[in-house]
Amino acid sequence: MLVTGAAGFIGSYVVRLLLDYQYSVIAIDNLSTGRKSRLANNVTFYEADITNSEMERIFHLERPDYVIHLAAQTSVLASMESPIEDCRANILGTINILKYSNQFNIKKCVLASSAAVFGNPRIFPVEEDAQLSPLSFYGLSKVSAENYVHLYERMFGLKSCILRFSNVFGPQQESGVISSFLNRIYKGEAPIIHNGSQTRDFIYVKDVAFACLTAMVSHESGVFHISTGIERTINEVSRLISHITNVELEPIIKELDAAEIKRSVLSNEKARKVLHWEPNYSLEKGIEEVILCDSVVKHL
Repeated sequence: MLVTGAAGFIGSYVVRLLLDYQYSVIAIDNLSTGRKSRLANNVTFYEADITNSEMERIFHLERPDYVIHLAAQTSVLASMESPIEDCRANILGTINILKYSNQFNIKKCVLASSAAVFGNPRIFPVEEDAQLSPLSFYGLSKVSAENYVHLYERMFGLKSCILRFSNVFGPQQESGVISSFLNRIYKGEAPIIHNGSQTRDFIYVKDVAFACLTAMVSHESGVFHISTGIERTINEVSRLISHITNVELEPIIKELDAAEIKRSVLSNEKARKVLHWEPNYSLEKGIEEVILCDSVVKHL
């Protein structure tokens, strides 16, 4: 089992779950944002960039049966500031993984995509066949990567699952709305809200990890939304965190960025029916676990 982006936030949870299920894991990460300390000692780790030809050597040496491709540039802001680097990581990197997966007869590829591919859709919750209309270069790079996956499957028979994640959150996350709010509260600083009326569909990282495992072992292929299907405003999330932490701080309100999606909630009905996957964590339960885990880490 080969996992790219294995030392990242989501990747480390996926690796941990695979090890729990007794899979042998080959972990790849260039450590640009990932941390090797997140990985257990019993994984085979390569510090490598998915865009490099070194991938061929790793595939040749390890001969994995399956690939879970999570390595990516994930910042919308960074994609707008440096679209070439975003393209390199998310498009060229994906092509490289697909190329060697096909060359070395991988049984199945599971690839991470994003709700950002839709931009501002008109019908909610958004289903898998809705029009793709990204607002950022990040979203555009994910659309392009998806198209390469589809074409590799049609042309070469490389079986794949594309998992479009909604807004993932969890313990020790270094970016994102919930981690940003909590980090500022821990410091006694008011959370920063950009507008606040925009909505998101928050999915807990452990549910995402289990979706990756489920898609890998399933005989099904195609595109699936990994989400709760529940829409929450950012203002609502801020109030919920204040209630759970029992800390009342008046938020700092700023303008919404032009590339920011105004409303986002994905239907997970297809994943429920076809993959037999469903989320186990509510937003409240997930935030409580994040706070508990952060508290444990601080006292270590």
